[in-house]
Amino acid sequence: MTPRVRFAPSPTGYLHVGGARTALFNWLFARHHGGTFILRIEDTDVQRSSWEMVSGILDGLTWLGIDWDEGPEIGGPHAPYFQSERLERYRSAARELLAKGLAFEDEGAIRFKVPPGKTEFTDSVHGPIEFDNEHIESFVILRSDTHPTYHLSVVVDDIDMAITHVVRGDDHISNTPKQVLLYNAFGKPAPAFAHVPLIMGPDKQRLSKRHGATSVTEYEKQGYIPEAMFNFLALLGWGTGSNDELFTREELIHRFNLEGISGGNAVFNTEKLDWFNHQHLLRLSDEELIKRLGATGLRADTRSAAILSLLRPRCKKLTDFAEQVRPFFEDPSGYDPEGVKKHLSTPGTADRLRELRKVYEQSEWNEAALEKDLRQLAESRTVKAAVLIHGTRLALTGRMVSPGLFEMMVLIGRESVLRRLDRLANSL
Repeated sequence: MTPRVRFAPSPTGYLHVGGARTALFNWLFARHHGGTFILRIEDTDVQRSSWEMVSGILDGLTWLGIDWDEGPEIGGPHAPYFQSERLERYRSAARELLAKGLAFEDEGAIRFKVPPGKTEFTDSVHGPIEFDNEHIESFVILRSDTHPTYHLSVVVDDIDMAITHVVRGDDHISNTPKQVLLYNAFGKPAPAFAHVPLIMGPDKQRLSKRHGATSVTEYEKQGYIPEAMFNFLALLGWGTGSNDELFTREELIHRFNLEGISGGNAVFNTEKLDWFNHQHLLRLSDEELIKRLGATGLRADTRSAAILSLLRPRCKKLTDFAEQVRPFFEDPSGYDPEGVKKHLSTPGTADRLRELRKVYEQSEWNEAALEKDLRQLAESRTVKAAVLIHGTRLALTGRMVSPGLFEMMVLIGRESVLRRLDRLANSL
């Protein structure tokens, strides 16, 4: 059976991490089996729903590269289903159950009659699950204002859209027996359910805003790239059966299966996300990395590929490049006070920097020559080479730590290096 799956978020203004992981699992399952992935917006709460709210979800899915296959008219990525456009369909379904004697009116609302016995279903993650119906009260399916409840609308939509599998969070397990009862009442088979573990913060509490950014678009702003977030989320609660961790989308599509979903909660580890992001940044071509940095407003010129090659090992996020690249284009606005105290307080430091500046006026401008000339000057003045190295690094960057000094000097250029050495010497 070719699967038909759906992601059905409520419009909250953004796509949170848990919702993104759910969408991703459904999308991977559909793509692995050549099935259909449907996006359905649960916007029947007119007071909370707006296009601005919906766009936050669409932006998050688009950034992650999760597309959808079908819509109410032309299909494609610009036509999700909206429950607010299907209200009459839900009212009709409620009246159908009422006419069959499977529901009853209660103060203007319509409630479903819960039959005696037990409700059972087999979960693809947790196995057989059973609920005693005597613990399920007759529940509202159509409110007195004629708006449907979640249980009715989700079941009617799943039936109409021929959904075969429902992959969602563990917090929905308690909803499932009511929905199974409704499928039975409509004379339709329930889809296969797979309830996936919730995502927890490092404190083992459910991930929330107090743990930091929970919107995937916030992570985009922080400098994460979609390939890394996609890879990271896919492995939160799902395993490949191997020790491998780094995957492309295509590799994850090829490997994904419901059997790999764990029954235990997954922990969102930002340090691990940073590692994934660094690894995927290293995989980007120079051209692609320059393109993405350009989209963040970072300037680029003919030196960019060489500069980025030098910075890649040091940068975990796109935002790190913005900070690390500044010395290649701008003179430092100041000098690290600790560095000044530690490396520039020795008498004669300014004179040695001026001497180095004169040497560099005549140096061949390559890494080997620049290092050789600095070490020869240090030896002739009976000081450690580190004294000149640290002083030069502060002159060029204003910092105590940087990429390789001599590689930087080549890329910064002779004129800028001489000017910065002058500026620091004169400030001393």
